[in-house]
Amino acid sequence: MKVIVTGASGYLGGRLCHKLLERGHSVRALVRPSSDLSSLPPPSSGSLELVYGDVTDYHSLLSAISGCHVVFHAAALVEPWLPDPSDFFSVNVGGLKNVLRAIRETNTVEKLIYTSSSFFALGPTDGDVADETQFHHEKFFCTEYEKSKAAADKIALQAAQQEGLPVLLLYPGVIYGPGKLTAGNVVARMIIERFNGRLPGYIGAGTDRYSFSHVDDVVDGHIGALYKGRIGERYLLTGENASFKHVFDVAAVLTHTQRPKFNIPLWLIEVYGWVSILGSRVTGKLPLISPPTVYVLRHQWAYSCEKAKQELDYSPRSLKEGLEEVLPWLKNLGLIKY
Repeated sequence: MKVIVTGASGYLGGRLCHKLLERGHSVRALVRPSSDLSSLPPPSSGSLELVYGDVTDYHSLLSAISGCHVVFHAAALVEPWLPDPSDFFSVNVGGLKNVLRAIRETNTVEKLIYTSSSFFALGPTDGDVADETQFHHEKFFCTEYEKSKAAADKIALQAAQQEGLPVLLLYPGVIYGPGKLTAGNVVARMIIERFNGRLPGYIGAGTDRYSFSHVDDVVDGHIGALYKGRIGERYLLTGENASFKHVFDVAAVLTHTQRPKFNIPLWLIEVYGWVSILGSRVTGKLPLISPPTVYVLRHQWAYSCEKAKQELDYSPRSLKEGLEEVLPWLKNLGLIKY
């Protein structure tokens, strides 16, 4: 089976390519000329083909998809804040539109597995544990990224339900684990800040709630979707629902270090975020924490993955099991000490 992965050089995409190759598939990896290819196996490995292009460049995308049977659309722009928010829509919405257009113009694609990048496309849950029946309320958006993913979600569903295109949708939680330290690997980045003293306390009151997904579990969920996923369906590839306070507490227990002794109020973190944005305009480096990050922290994002467990054999590990792997990995890289 000829498979193409968009966003193949990314945090999730690279590990997905490895797993597909292990399963014996012929993989075409769509990467940009400027992409860091360190997370991909070398093309000389035999079944991996590198194709240079961009999801925002339709002609390069059409050429890349031609002849493929399955498309894993994992390319996305994942940042809490960007100087130009239109970039989110160019990549996350425009890129999806280009993929759908390319599929319409080819006659080989049997399944498009669209990674909605995170459950932000479905919106906050605020006190509930939601499932695939939830749709974004669109009353407000914490980030422009969230807004772009909600818009793309509607486009993908319309293509599947109204046009009959072979689309199924996957919604990972907050992805964490070993691999690239991108903006998407927010847990690892927060742990680095915590252990290096730049984040000395808990974030807010600890009432935030997210669904944490180990990257390798999410990859396995994608493989399950390839073999067992039903066209037109949505699957949450989420995991344990917990707060970042719980993440820090578990990390302290596992490393035999002290837990934070105080909470940093969100209003103070928001002020720090605005200062970080001002600094980023000078340095050109994107801030770790920005005001949109704080807006997200004011809500809860708790989801159930029961449907994926039943239909895709999805089996997420606990947060403790995941951190038992992440913490030594960061220590071996010299990024934290304990």
